[in-house]
This record gives sequence, structure tokens and C-alpha cells, in this order.
Amino acid sequence: MDSTDQNPPESYEMLNHKWSAHVKEDQFRGCMLGGAVGDALGGPVEFMTLAAIKAKFGADGITEFAPAYGKTGAVTDDTQMTLFTAEGVIRYWHGGAERSIQAHFEDVLRHSYLRWLTTQGMATKNSGLAAQMQSIDEGWLLTIPELHHQRAPGTTCLNALIQGESIVGSKGCGGVMRVAPVGLLLSGLVPDDEIFDYGCQAAKITHGHPAGYLSGGFLAVVISQILKGKDLIEAVDEATKILIYRKDHQEVLEAVQAAVKLASSNPCTSRGIESLGEGWVAEEALAMGIYSSLMAEDFRHGIILAVNHGGDSDSTGSIAGQVLGAIHGVTAIPDDWLNSLELRDTIDVIGRDLYSVNESPFVLSHSLVHRYPPN
Repeated sequence: MDSTDQNPPESYEMLNHKWSAHVKEDQFRGCMLGGAVGDALGGPVEFMTLAAIKAKFGADGITEFAPAYGKTGAVTDDTQMTLFTAEGVIRYWHGGAERSIQAHFEDVLRHSYLRWLTTQGMATKNSGLAAQMQSIDEGWLLTIPELHHQRAPGTTCLNALIQGESIVGSKGCGGVMRVAPVGLLLSGLVPDDEIFDYGCQAAKITHGHPAGYLSGGFLAVVISQILKGKDLIEAVDEATKILIYRKDHQEVLEAVQAAVKLASSNPCTSRGIESLGEGWVAEEALAMGIYSSLMAEDFRHGIILAVNHGGDSDSTGSIAGQVLGAIHGVTAIPDDWLNSLELRDTIDVIGRDLYSVNESPFVLSHSLVHRYPPN
């Protein structure tokens, strides 16, 4: 696209496209890589009780990467789906900004998740699924061999994508754990109440319970606010102001409030985080990720806290890693974790791509156009 004759679509004309100086590529990369690091640390203990974790790894629990899925530093479905969310959001923006296509966000993102579904070895003999698969384009993530492995994918995500509709009543954490790229790319480009709605849409593709998708909207706004220079408490407050005007918000509100209260009034312990739940459902995973981030002395400390409990450790670790990575940037992530992280280069490329699109939303480079053709 020639920037000299660029004419943004009418629906974007009123948006503020200028970044403040404090918004840095380091934060985008930190959010994406931090989430993957938290995922990789929590993956080996995802289905263990806290007592079992301590019996195996010592009194402090798991503090370093351990083997899982045949390797050390392996990521799970949390990171896989986060990458495909990022791909989908960029392709959506590309379609709307570059070609004046008013693409439907949910449709574009669903196509991206269907590409993820193909990496999971799902048979396409089902006529409905086969029809969906025919409507999607190839994507560069499909060319990465390491993504073609099952890493305990969520049943709700699989069934919803196969059936072509959200699972009514499901509020598992599989929606919220993957939406951070929505907040990254759209921060500063659309108002935060719209970012909240985009985050909800991304989660609702698979999870139909209000707590399942409102948690996604909440996290997307928290990430957006952090990039605007707000501290975590301020970011949570801004997301809460939007949440309370959404129908059926009470479960998410109570979970977040419990996390903030616990962080302000109690010492930091693994037992403390367990009082917030196990993380299998969205509002609990969100609350546990926020709590760990509020209590973190540094990135390492926060992630260790986030994964040492008897519950969905990879998802709570991923959410905490996304938040802390966005706050502190990639330089805060310990080198020993980054150096052995599976898919590090791919994750880093996508973090940089999200930043590039955000910095120049209407002038995509040739490499970005190639990697993310509009749906």
C-alpha cells in the first residue's frame, strides 16, 4: 500500500492513532513472551495439587522450567491460542484499515481459531467442520511445525470450534487466557469500552457464559491501560468502571475485588492465592493472575506465585505473565527462562508485529502484509 494515497476508512477517522512516548515495543514483546513463560512454568504442574507440587519440587514449589510434553520450556494450548488470537486481530485490522473492508471481527478471529484447530489434528470428515475449514485461508503460523502438537487443549474450545458455535453456559478459562493481543493491538486505536467488547467477542467465540467472556473483556482493557502508562491498580479500576455496566457482571466483579482486597491486606502465600479459587473458570483465573501481579516483587517472583497452587497453573501463569510482561517489558523476564522457551522466536516476532501495526495502523509493511493477509 502506498502511504501517499492512504485514505483510512470512515469508521476509523475519529480515532486517536498517536502513541505516547512511554508506550514501547519492549512492553508488547514482554506481554507475549511473559505469557508464554508463565504458561511454560505452570504447564508441568497443571493437574497437580499444591501438596504434590511441593512434594516433587520442594517447599518453594516449582521455580524453574521442568519437563513437559517431552521437552523443557514447552508451552501449552494457552500460548498456541494466544498466538492465533494475535494473528486474527492483525488480519482483522489489516482488512479494515487497508482495504476499507468492514470485516466482522468475530468471523475473522473464528477463522484464525479454525487454523489453530487444524494444528490439533482434528478430522475434517464432519460436514459442518469441513465447510468451515473451506472458508479459511492459509496462515503463516500453520507453517511452524512446533505448533502442530496437542498440549492439553480445552474441551470447550475444541467442541465450540468443531460445532461452529459458542458453548452456552461454559465459563472455563480458555477464553480469557488468550485475549491479551486484543488489548495490545487496539490500545490507543479504539476507546477502551470498545476494547472491552472486542475482548468479550474473542472469548465468546467458544465460551458462552457471561463470566467466561466478560473476563476476556476485562483483561483486554487492563492490558490496554497498562500500555497507556497506568499502574495495575489504576488499570483494574478502569476496567471495572466498564465492567459494571455490562449485564451479568457480578461474578467477575466479585472475583476481581477479592483479588485486590487479598493483595492489600494479607501476606503473599500460595495458600492465599488458593483462596481465590483454582483457576479452571475464567473469573478465578483472571483474579489469580491479577493477584499474583499485584503481589509480585519482580517478574520471576510473580510468576512463581501464579503457578504454585492446586489448579490451572499454566493459565494463571500465562495471565500473570502477560500482565507483568506488559508492565515491565521483556527485559524483566529472566534470561534462563527465555533461553529455553519453546517458540521463543515466533512469539517474539508476533509481539513485534503487534507493535508495528499499532505504531503505524494504516501503513503495513510488506512483511506484515505477507504474514497477515486480510480475511
